Amino acid sequence: MKPKILVIERMHECIIPMLETAGYEVNYQPKIDRKNILKILHEYTGIIIRSKTPADREFIDHGPNLRFIARAGAGMDLIDIGHAKSKNIVLLNAPEGNRDAVAEHTLALLLNLINHIRKADMEVRKGIWDREGNRGVELLHRTVGIIGFGNMGTAVSQRLRGFGCKIIAYDKYKSGFANEYVEEVQLNDIFERADIVSFHVPLTSETRFYVNDDFINSFKKKIILLNTARGGILSLKTLVNNLKSGKILAAGLDVLENEKMERLTDKQKKLMSELTVLDNVLFTPHVAGWTTESYIKISETLGNKIAALGLT
Repeated sequence: MKPKILVIERMHECIIPMLETAGYEVNYQPKIDRKNILKILHEYTGIIIRSKTPADREFIDHGPNLRFIARAGAGMDLIDIGHAKSKNIVLLNAPEGNRDAVAEHTLALLLNLINHIRKADMEVRKGIWDREGNRGVELLHRTVGIIGFGNMGTAVSQRLRGFGCKIIAYDKYKSGFANEYVEEVQLNDIFERADIVSFHVPLTSETRFYVNDDFINSFKKKIILLNTARGGILSLKTLVNNLKSGKILAAGLDVLENEKMERLTDKQKKLMSELTVLDNVLFTPHVAGWTTESYIKISETLGNKIAALGLT
């Protein structure tokens, strides 16, 4: 009997023949809900998830035969990693699949902000031709600090090379990554030198609300902040406080502390209402890694990693 894989999210169709060729039986159920997942999970050797439901302790305990959990994306914050490892379940993700998309989107946010493109566009549509009010700044000679130098941070640094800016990077858990374009530094160097800061760290117990008021106040300069990582590393309150104080000159955000717009608390609604009227804040709805190409590459990456496990 072939080992079975349950796919509970919409995936590019290329992954199904890849898995079948590797010797698996695939049950593609992108519309299945958590209740019905838990009913049948005991039948499966592996499961592919994205964001539909947390792979928490209850979820994992309903899959006594699980050998792997694969996440169609980079972040693993929806998985109880410790409990999965205690059950000898292999965890897979696909940061290689969307790193290019995230890097390009990060640069798009930055270039938009420093050249006031959204603001200028809205003004011209209203018949306002304000050249001086939309004077931009150049990346050349500025210092970009990258915090987190895994797949995403590395890809961002590669896109920045052609702009002639200084690139410095810090990663608490990685070293020896410096090259002719990137200087490996300590966090204090980021605080001392960065004009622009781009975050590329996972959301963990260590990084939740990592970027607080004290963190922002540690910067010597006023900064442009970019977050295409996880919203939970930066609270809305910290963002509003430091935009008001001027410590954050502008912010490009693909992720938010709470991305369920219909479930915002009253406090979060108030903070969002303050943010959404600002010309120096740019939002996108967690789509940095969500391109036509990344949709295919994520499926291909997971297909190859699952096949390499050799469980058939």
